[in-house]
Amino acid sequence: MDDSLSRSRAGRRPGPRTPDPGPRGRARQRPAAVWHHTTICAVRRDGVTAMACDGQVTLGNTVLKHGATKLRRLGGGRVVAGFAGSVADALALFTRFEAKIEEFAGNLERAAVELARDWRTDRALRHLEAMMIVADREHLLLLSGSGEVVIPDDGVMAIGSGGPAALAAARALVAHSDLGAADIVREALLIASAIDLYTNDHITVEVVP
Repeated sequence: MDDSLSRSRAGRRPGPRTPDPGPRGRARQRPAAVWHHTTICAVRRDGVTAMACDGQVTLGNTVLKHGATKLRRLGGGRVVAGFAGSVADALALFTRFEAKIEEFAGNLERAAVELARDWRTDRALRHLEAMMIVADREHLLLLSGSGEVVIPDDGVMAIGSGGPAALAAARALVAHSDLGAADIVREALLIASAIDLYTNDHITVEVVP
């Protein structure tokens, strides 16, 4: 071995060692259990928009509730909104969104854009963990915390842990069946519930009036 390298290693003074926090310290560092609130699917077909949700609420590996409602009517019943994420965060967003709908006289697109902007820039809102699908008689929109407002090309949208399965099923049913919007979202959620652990078959469907 090279003498200079040997001397360098021999003369190196060990730095401070981080003490082991011990079992109690390690236990405190474990991440908190995650709440799962899923799945939402919405379809707009032949001038009718329908939205469906499952009813399961899961905390970690434990199912806490089978019949939760994740859809809410806003703006005097003219708007239907569904959420995937934390219940507390979603309720905060529902309240903000309903205020935006009133502020802009029922203009859903304008209200959605303004909420998405606040969601991205407001210090309190930008930490909320949820996604929303909102719809009225003419529009179907997805809102996210990154400031996105998305209009689907094919009138089909789904979010949550079972969202990909529900989205694929709904698109297939739209392309290869004559089912109406309400039947499509119900069947799509049933298919998702057979695939995704956090989605059950207790399904609620709302049709935009």
